[in-house]
Amino acid sequence: MRTALLFLASLGLVEGAVVLDRIAVVVGKSVIKLSDIDRDLRLTEFLNRQPLSLTAEARKKAAERLIDQQLIRTEIATGSYSRASDGDAEAMVTRLQRDRFGSVAARMSAELERYGLTRAQLRQEFLWQLTVLRFIQQRFQPGVVIADEDIHTYYNAHLAELQRENPKNSSFTALEPKIRDLLTGEDVNKEFETWLTRARQRTTIDYHQEAFQ
Repeated sequence: MRTALLFLASLGLVEGAVVLDRIAVVVGKSVIKLSDIDRDLRLTEFLNRQPLSLTAEARKKAAERLIDQQLIRTEIATGSYSRASDGDAEAMVTRLQRDRFGSVAARMSAELERYGLTRAQLRQEFLWQLTVLRFIQQRFQPGVVIADEDIHTYYNAHLAELQRENPKNSSFTALEPKIRDLLTGEDVNKEFETWLTRARQRTTIDYHQEAFQ
């Protein structure tokens, strides 16, 4: 009887039933569902102001993003990393509403609805993005050391550009902190990308290709 009900539900023949979700990718012991991929696509395209596209190719790209995210989630769960707060995420939602929709909640809600999203889903996405940023900073930044020589080299190589961007004061002393932060960020990103590549290599990733048809 249960088998019959599952079959009917998949066909939408049971009153109030929905189509059963499908597994798209298995990452280690975790599962990425087709609904996860669709939600990621909708959020990404909404934030990037791109037309909504749920093609097989777009889903594959979203799946790759979600694989990386799952690897990060696993690492966060095994370490003592601080997470962003709901207040931080809500502040980002409010900022987006102000900058893109003139602080009119109804306008943003209408656009979210057009992409099949809710404000709560947007807030959850921002919560995750902020948590990832914190993880990267806590996990990789402490090991990055920028030599003074590297800062001088960057300053001399980009002097003309720096003078255009900072016409009032383009001295080395004034720009040294900015250059140090820039080079630190670049090295942190390199360390993160190296870690992510290795995490993928040591994790079993099983794609269910039928979910992308």
